[in-house]
Formats: sequence, structure tokens, C-alpha cells
Amino acid sequence: MSRVGKQQLAIPEKTEVNVSGSSVVVKGPNGTLTRDFRPEVTVNVADGIVTVNPLKEDKLSRSLWGTTASHINNMIAGVNKPFEKQLILEGVGFKSEVSGKTLVLALGFSHPVREEIPEGLTVKAEKNVITITGINIEQVGQFAAHIRQLKKPEPYKGKGFRYRDEVIRRKEGKKSV
Repeated sequence: MSRVGKQQLAIPEKTEVNVSGSSVVVKGPNGTLTRDFRPEVTVNVADGIVTVNPLKEDKLSRSLWGTTASHINNMIAGVNKPFEKQLILEGVGFKSEVSGKTLVLALGFSHPVREEIPEGLTVKAEKNVITITGINIEQVGQFAAHIRQLKKPEPYKGKGFRYRDEVIRRKEGKKSV
């Protein structure tokens, strides 16, 4: 039994969930999200409550049960309150700025790094703190991970991108005799 899957998901006010076949559409104050799910799991909406049930009792259906419920819960949460990730850029001479739909980064390379901001995301850069906001949790997390990948934090001086709540374990440098 899936602990996540058997929970009933309450639909908040001003939010609408529609199911047609294997597609689920969630509309809310901040936008609309659509996602197709596997046919091994059924999604039902009744009286402001979303329930997810597996069709069979095999391993695949049970594994998709909780995952589907978690995705729908994230969709409902995202259209009501956008998700946010913050990246901190540390290092002398490292800069970040947003110009139009492009994030321009100076990361110590011979050229500035330009990254296109995906549709549906909002990016702000203030004093080397980059805030990524959007209603789709997967899109927010993927873009934040992609930006972090450009300059991972190194363990000696801590230079590079790190998440707001991430702790970088520091190493001791070479010892001189």
C-alpha cells in the first residue's frame, strides 16, 4: 500500500481539476498545468477531492500510484503558490544579471555565459542571488540544476553556485612545512 497514493487530495478554492482519459488539467489563480499519466492508474475527482487508485495489484501499478498522487499534489500546489529556488553565486568577480529573456553570467571564463530563460519561469538576479520562480516544480528544479551545473561549488574556497539551504563541506588546503 502506498502511503502517499491512498491519501485524498483536497482541492482548494479557486482551483479546478479536470480529468479526461489519462490527462489531468489543473487550473488555478497562477495558471494552468496539464499532464498525461500512465493508464495503470486511475484519477477520480468528486466533491472537491482527488483520489488516485491502481487498476491492478502488480508492481508497476503500485509504484506509479504514489508517484501520480505526488505529481497531482505538486500541480495543485503550484497553480496556487508558485515554487521558488534560490541560487547563491560566490566568488570574486562572479556576476549575474537578467537582460530580457536571457540570464547573463560572468563565471571567470574568457566569455560571458548566456542562458535562455524557459517559458513559464521568472528569474531575478540581485547581488549574486538568483531567484527562479514558476508554477511547474519540475521546470523550476531542472533550470536551477542546469544553472548550478555551470559552476559547481568547489570545496576549498566555496566558489561557484550553491542552493540557499545547501551547506558546502570545506576542505583544508595544503600545509606548508
